[in-house]
Amino acid sequence: MTLSRKNNVNNLITKYSSSFDYKNKETAIILAAGHGKRIKSQTSKMLHKIWEKPTVQRVFEACKKGLPKSNSIIVTGIKAEDVIQVIGEKRNNIFAFQEEQNGTGHAVQIALQKISKKKYNGIVYILPGDMGLIDENTMKMFRKEFIKSKSDMMVLTGIYSGNPDENSYGRIVRVKDVDDKGKSSGKNAGKVIEIIEHKDILNLDDKKPLVRNINGQTYSFTKKELINNNEFNSGVFAFKYEYLVKLINKIKSDNVQGEIYITDLIALFNKNNLSVGAISAKQQHVIMGFNNKSVLKEMDAIARKLAYEQIKDIIAIDDPDDFFIAEDVIEEIVKQDKKGTPLDIKIGKGVHVGEGVKLNYNIKLRKNVYVEGNVYLGKNVIIGENVHLSCFPNQKLEIGDNVEILWGDIIKGNLVIGENSRIESSVNITGSDEYPTRIGKNVIIKGTSYVFGSVIDDDLFVEHSVLIKKKVDKLIRKDGKVQDIKFFLPMPEGIDAIEDL
Repeated sequence: MTLSRKNNVNNLITKYSSSFDYKNKETAIILAAGHGKRIKSQTSKMLHKIWEKPTVQRVFEACKKGLPKSNSIIVTGIKAEDVIQVIGEKRNNIFAFQEEQNGTGHAVQIALQKISKKKYNGIVYILPGDMGLIDENTMKMFRKEFIKSKSDMMVLTGIYSGNPDENSYGRIVRVKDVDDKGKSSGKNAGKVIEIIEHKDILNLDDKKPLVRNINGQTYSFTKKELINNNEFNSGVFAFKYEYLVKLINKIKSDNVQGEIYITDLIALFNKNNLSVGAISAKQQHVIMGFNNKSVLKEMDAIARKLAYEQIKDIIAIDDPDDFFIAEDVIEEIVKQDKKGTPLDIKIGKGVHVGEGVKLNYNIKLRKNVYVEGNVYLGKNVIIGENVHLSCFPNQKLEIGDNVEILWGDIIKGNLVIGENSRIESSVNITGSDEYPTRIGKNVIIKGTSYVFGSVIDDDLFVEHSVLIKKKVDKLIRKDGKVQDIKFFLPMPEGIDAIEDL
């Protein structure tokens, strides 16, 4: 790594990290340093999106919602600059930098350097940054079970439902109810002895069992027994901080990869007579991670299905397999539905409704409509096929009641369209911060028209016109009719550069 890049990363960490609140007795460490070579992309693995949101952001939000009074530490590495800026400055969140990727245990060591041993004593949760389907409820459950178990360490596990021979995950090896001599394991039954990797199981002797001693009792596991064990490691852990910080630096890197792994802490905890528990996630999709594009696509499909299930009986969606509605919009739809008035919202195939959009009653978004940003739709609005509506984060785009926008229009930026107006096809309207566009009530704009930074009065008809930074007044003719605006074009620029062939 060059010195300039290292300085840049450190500057970003300083800029975007906030303070660590030692009153909060829970801390989530999110491991987002990996680059994901197997996904074959120049984009950081952690920034690949599930339901239009980077996976690391999803993990971060699940922690903040499921552990509301917690600190967080995000460990970055490859593409650190991108990860830091995607998350941005958040309350009680700190960024750390793993310059060389020496394993998950090494990443945790770096994260723990951000905490003062003398000031903190609580719980530490560790999560992979690619687990983009983990949610608030899973984090709440895991927290509750860890506290209730009084364990010193806990693993969130999954249950493999396929052919055991095709299960390549590390198996959770638990203490049996009785040891090899038939003696009861008592309160130790079900505690985790270790996580054994699939490749290590395959290397075992078919006739010689794996033997482990724990708390003075011996347990044997045949190779077949381990292969058929369907409980696997998800990569999510909880620790009592005092024991984690004591043992994390004792992990050795005596493995083929020469790296330091969190899973090795299980043996260290058991060796120090500390208890290691495990609990399985209630929904198996929440612990999915990805190393390739096909699994990422599968996770995105699951997210779409979950979104559809929330609103399928509230609004009409033409194609459950081809739509996008941001989660904050879905939450608002569910909230509005509880008020009791039918929403009558119809979503066409291929529609995209992004964050910040405010829908309303009796909205129709036809095929391939794209809406993104602080776009506020009034009641009884119809948006035609392939229409694009968007604005920058600091802007607002308002569309009044009973407005109709026909197919293919592009409407962007800081602007207002008054009620009962109709924007016909082949119209492009934009507004900037300096020159917002304001279109009055009962306005019709049609033909190949372009409007930028202009103010148009009520009741006007505009056709085949280019209006750039214009004030268009409502002019009443002698016959009492409103003067139409047709074929208005600004004076050309650069005409000297144009000649006949």
